[in-house]
Amino acid sequence: MSYKPIHFFLILLFPVTALAQVVDHWEAAVLAEQDWRYRLGDAEPPITWNQPGFDASSWAQGAGGFGYEDGDDNTVIPATVSVYLRKDFTITDTDLLAAVSLYADYDDAFVAYLNGVEIARANIGTVGQAPAHNATAITYREAQLYQGGLPESFPVNLQQLDGLLVNGTNTLAVQVHNVGLTSSDLSSLFYLLFGISDASNDYYPVPDWFPESFTSSNLPLLLINTSGVPIPDEPKIDAHLGIIDNGPGNLNFLSDPLNGYDGLIGIELRGSSSLTFPKKNYSLETRLENGENNNVPLLGMPEENDWVLHGPYSDKSLMRNVLSFHIGNRMGGYAPRTRWCEVFINGEYMGIYVLMEKIKRDDNRVDIANLKPEDIAGDELTGGYIFSVDRDDQGPESGWHSPYTDLVFYRYQDPGFDELQPEQKNYLRDYVMAFEAAMNTSPTEDTYAQYIDVPSWIDYWIATEIFKHIDNFKLSFYMYKRKESNGGKIHFGPLWDLNLGYGNFDFVQDPGPQGWSYEWVNTGILRPFWVLDLSEDAQLQHKIQCRWQELRQGSLQTDSLLAFVDNTAALIEEARIRNFDRWPILGTYVWPNSFVGQTYDQDFNFFRNWLIERLEWMDEHLPGDCSLADLGKVPERAAKLEVFPNPFLDQVTFAPKGAYPEAGKLILLDALGRTMAERAWDTGGAPQLFSFPALAPGLYFYQLKAAGLVVASGKLVKE
Repeated sequence: MSYKPIHFFLILLFPVTALAQVVDHWEAAVLAEQDWRYRLGDAEPPITWNQPGFDASSWAQGAGGFGYEDGDDNTVIPATVSVYLRKDFTITDTDLLAAVSLYADYDDAFVAYLNGVEIARANIGTVGQAPAHNATAITYREAQLYQGGLPESFPVNLQQLDGLLVNGTNTLAVQVHNVGLTSSDLSSLFYLLFGISDASNDYYPVPDWFPESFTSSNLPLLLINTSGVPIPDEPKIDAHLGIIDNGPGNLNFLSDPLNGYDGLIGIELRGSSSLTFPKKNYSLETRLENGENNNVPLLGMPEENDWVLHGPYSDKSLMRNVLSFHIGNRMGGYAPRTRWCEVFINGEYMGIYVLMEKIKRDDNRVDIANLKPEDIAGDELTGGYIFSVDRDDQGPESGWHSPYTDLVFYRYQDPGFDELQPEQKNYLRDYVMAFEAAMNTSPTEDTYAQYIDVPSWIDYWIATEIFKHIDNFKLSFYMYKRKESNGGKIHFGPLWDLNLGYGNFDFVQDPGPQGWSYEWVNTGILRPFWVLDLSEDAQLQHKIQCRWQELRQGSLQTDSLLAFVDNTAALIEEARIRNFDRWPILGTYVWPNSFVGQTYDQDFNFFRNWLIERLEWMDEHLPGDCSLADLGKVPERAAKLEVFPNPFLDQVTFAPKGAYPEAGKLILLDALGRTMAERAWDTGGAPQLFSFPALAPGLYFYQLKAAGLVVASGKLVKE
């Protein structure tokens, strides 16, 4: 063991004023391996058993931990439902305590007390009510240290500590409970650590598993303080957020001023399966002193008040979501902006995180109409909706089931179901149901083009198939609808929650870079039936092929994407080392890894190589014929055009060969079939020189039209 000077900058929230203290280093007031007093829970202990001054001389004494069967027990005890522990310790100066945290490695449940006051509990009973001696844990819970993991941390509420701890003798008491008398094991190891505000050393060195020293980062630092209050799944609790962001190329020290944000937030846990991971994800909301929304820019992102802190865990490359959103933005649509950072909660280092924009309506996010409560008729009713195909885990009022299968659930997202008027809920539901009914009857271009924005489907389909995410088209499948006066159709996106893509899953389907995810046999929660119809529509396949060629020659070139991936890896190199010191999971299976590398480089290279192979496979196997995209049939006596130079810079010549049309027009289309330029076609067979200086570089398709017919067509590339 050794002293580890971790310089944490803490904002400690008190009822009236905000105080700041710097933790110079951490020390241990109580170590699990020390001698404790203990007794088996075969009967209720005296009511004062957890109080200072209680005479525990009749209790047995031994070195912690206490338990049996896991090999982590210095004192082996008989099988029991509970065991009671006491440890006296001495405090030199309470004024020097800037932070206090209990670390618990337990099997299966516990309640801990400082000087008789409950400070932490897990997996048993109700806060404030001492469990009976024969009470059992809610569920099984396995200790972590003996498996190479870390104990669970329980930061102590500093407001609660005010006046509780005293100079001199204090008492840590813990009651540990099993899931039952027949349980195969029990573990109990507890550490009480102090964050000391000066250079004094009055206590014990911290354990070797305690996080290594932190001095600075090239990433912004987010310092969250809840005054020791645990962050729940919901609702959001009040907290303070401080951000240190000295800009690109500059180091950020914990002792630097809070220059990126210094104010209140609401924070809660977020996620579904990720809630089982020890590294949590969070939703946070920047707030004013009166609790109202505080729209502010964070880390250079446009101002808003709703944000997400994504903590990659099973994704050991750390960057699957970041790359996915980068791809979405490179394709020209909106995907959430992201910024890398390192996070501290109540002085405890939590690892590398990604601060992301939450999907919501905003001029700088999903730019659609702001649907108001009074918008219940006319054009105002017809747009401003964000919704998704998702889990039905918020109650039936949060959306509706498809009439074609109960396993497809459409969820109101923004506005949420509790914000929408009945007329608004009914309108969106009826529109989507009308689309489904039409597709069920006649899944043709004439049908779907009335209801959906085809270019947005093409881009969403391409991106989603690149990722080959296990939940493609069935979870976090976002859509939005504009007003009828603004097109009125369903648009697809933004992209969201893609950490189980790029081969990072090991169940039901093949995680390799080959194959189409839209073809998968449904996995419990079904994809809407129309996903398959759209994916196999010949005209859409032709357009997808055109768009793919354009993207692969431009924003989605392999070298461009690999440069982003490699630059990102270099940016987070120092921080990811600290992250995996905090969460030592390299070389360990974390659900649902299909590949388990022994080092970060191995996990990163798996991710990188998978991307390369996926792009190559899609190049070779993407269906469709671009020359048939929306071009219709060309007459047998079609004009022959020689086009040069091709590729071109600004000017290009179209020279007729053989038959040539009467007066008409030349149209340039992009890969999504949108008209980008038109030029009049003169009579006669002379070459025609056209200039397109304002046209962006990329792949285009020309059509020569005369008498309402397409008489010539082909590809054109502008450099």
